[in-house]
Order: sequence, then structure tokens, then C-alpha cells
Amino acid sequence: MKQVKHWQDPVNVVLGVWLVVSPWVLGFQGHALAMWGAIVTGLVLGAVALGATFVPQAWEEWTEAALAVWLAVSPWVLGFGTLEVALVNAVFVAAAILVLALWVLVTDKDYLGGMTDRPAH
Repeated sequence: MKQVKHWQDPVNVVLGVWLVVSPWVLGFQGHALAMWGAIVTGLVLGAVALGATFVPQAWEEWTEAALAVWLAVSPWVLGFGTLEVALVNAVFVAAAILVLALWVLVTDKDYLGGMTDRPAH
């Protein structure tokens, strides 16, 4: 079995799963835009993070970072900024995704083109 290169990617898979189930766990499944925003973002994040887990590429980390930015602004773009539980969920999960993706990007010497000698973990 191949060893996982970045522990951050499986964590992002878990965050993707969380986004998919969070509307029911947190009780905002009645707000369609908030619910579907979380579900679609979670599914895409999960797929990208799974890809990054098994076939790591820098573009996957950049995609995760872009998804995090989208998730952070989605409450206002999709119009559920006043739905506190969905807003807080989106912003905090987005922050975690962004930190994890950027962490991989700045610590993996393969992604930085050899600009640093820090380990990827």
C-alpha cells in the first residue's frame, strides 16, 4: 500500500464529508441554498482531496484553496449570510481547508520547485 504523502489531504476529505452531512447535523437543511452550497462544495472538495491523497499534484491543493475561498464567501453570494449556523460552519470549515491546502503548498519541496528544503510533513 502506498503511503500518504500529505496527512492534510485525508483531513480535507473528512471536511468534505462534514460539509455534505452538516446541513442535517446543524439543522439548516431547510434552507436550500445553504444546504446545496455545503453539499456541492463538500462533494467537490472530497473528490479533489481524495485525488490529492492518492496522486498528489500541486493543482489539487490550489483547487482546495479556491474551494475554501468560495466556501468562505458563499453565505453572502448565495444569500444565507443571516443564517448564523450555516455562516459559521462555512467560514470555519473554509479556514481549516485553506490552512491545510496552503500548508501543503508551502512545505512540499516538489510543489515549490526546490525553493526550500523543509519536509512536506
